[in-house]
Amino acid sequence: MSGFGLTGSVALVTGAGQGIGRAVACALAAEGVRVAATDRTGDRVDELAGTRRGILPQVADVTSAEQMEAAAENAERLLGPIDMLVNVAGVLHTGQIVDFSDDDWAHIFAVNTTGVFHTSRAVARRMIPRRSGVIVTVSSNAAGVPRAGMAAYAASKAASTMFTKSLGLELAPYGIRCNVVAPGSTDTPMQRALWTEAGPAPVIEGDPAAFRTGIPLGRIAAPEDIADAVLFLASPRARHITMHDLYVDGGATLRA
Repeated sequence: MSGFGLTGSVALVTGAGQGIGRAVACALAAEGVRVAATDRTGDRVDELAGTRRGILPQVADVTSAEQMEAAAENAERLLGPIDMLVNVAGVLHTGQIVDFSDDDWAHIFAVNTTGVFHTSRAVARRMIPRRSGVIVTVSSNAAGVPRAGMAAYAASKAASTMFTKSLGLELAPYGIRCNVVAPGSTDTPMQRALWTEAGPAPVIEGDPAAFRTGIPLGRIAAPEDIADAVLFLASPRARHITMHDLYVDGGATLRA
């Protein structure tokens, strides 16, 4: 028996080729969900589909409105009406703003913010006539806490967070719930690219000079930790939760 009551549902997951997106796609498939695993890199989702039943690999770029409309249409044609959308696709460029390039600024917003808009709009248009559905956006705890050297990333995630909450207000009359999961440091290729030879230890311990707290629970999150939070918010167990922002960061932001 499914633990989350999602068996037979259909989900579209962006950024499904690696990291949190892959973990979400796998967790949904394990719950009996038919998953349109969507990523810009075809090899990654093809490999994923080869290891899990119930996964349809799709190649699409969230920065393209046309491609995301086509991805939503294709998913519904091959799998059925989309019950859940999980926005995971994201990029990270770091650096001080005085040195930050226009291209990096545009790219980070194109993927992290405009990509969420493109995909959510395409799926919401299909959910509204059915008067049901769930949208979960994987944002970041950086959306609520300033991060030195990560201003562009934090701003893009703050924008996607508020977009998702506002979308939830608009879609609530149709019975469609929209929520946010905000991970902290998670063991993904994006996170590992920031590590030095010391590995995750400095992240766990924090860096007062950079105004960054450590992680009270003393560990980096696994992608599966984030996926579990997504599954809960997507499931009937969270049927009365919408416009919520769930931080999954081991206490790093010291949120009350």
